[in-house]
Amino acid sequence: MARFEKTITLVNCLKVGQELPALERPPFPGELGQRIYENISKLAWSMWQQQSTILINHYGLNMADPQAQEFLFEQMEEFFFGQGGQMPEDWIPQGAARKGGPGAPRK
Repeated sequence: MARFEKTITLVNCLKVGQELPALERPPFPGELGQRIYENISKLAWSMWQQQSTILINHYGLNMADPQAQEFLFEQMEEFFFGQGGQMPEDWIPQGAARKGGPGAPRK
């Protein structure tokens, strides 16, 4: 009985700066999807998924709105190929104390 082994394709990930397992296919059609497929690892893609969830929730984005989609695509391109993704300016991680709010030290 023949054994079929799945070969793992590697990519020199621009986001992480290491050779890592590649995505199995472009994440979506078009030039940006192809660019991500050729230059971004599965690890970096999972990092983007976490980042995009934060952005969608923080800004209350409706992904049926073309302006929200455009914003998210711009953020994605910046995350992978620009200076890196920035968290929203007033974003506070869940469970972290807000300045002056509950859990803030008293003077």
